[in-house]
Amino acid sequence: MEQITQLIRDYRWMKNEIGRLQRIIYGTTFPMKSWGVAQYGIDAAMPKGSKGKSIAEMDAMDLREKRQIQRLEDYQKYVYALESAVDILEDERQKIIYDCLLDEMTYRQIALHLNVSKDFVQRQKTEIVRQMRQSRQITGILTATKKCV
Repeated sequence: MEQITQLIRDYRWMKNEIGRLQRIIYGTTFPMKSWGVAQYGIDAAMPKGSKGKSIAEMDAMDLREKRQIQRLEDYQKYVYALESAVDILEDERQKIIYDCLLDEMTYRQIALHLNVSKDFVQRQKTEIVRQMRQSRQITGILTATKKCV
């Protein structure tokens, strides 16, 4: 549970770091909606170049660049898992609380925003994290990287 809580806290800086690493590695940033999204129709059949580096380019890279690419891929998985977690939440208030947590709002700020108590927000956060831990979709994405849930 603590790992998911820490990932929620780290969401903002990871998202910023993804942009920085993309600019270093690729010279530009890619919108999140293009991370691993399937295409349909004629677009799916057409050959495409890779956004990533070729095998020859990867072999020529130094160790620091390889670590940066690995870190970028890990952060993208974490951010994708965190942003897709809202889909598993059933209660509308929990979705709002979760979005506010990702926006780095404090319990007090969220409580004032929703006109509820700070304790209510804390209980809802615990429930949100519990639901995330039980979601195979979220835990599958998170366990595919180095950090374990």
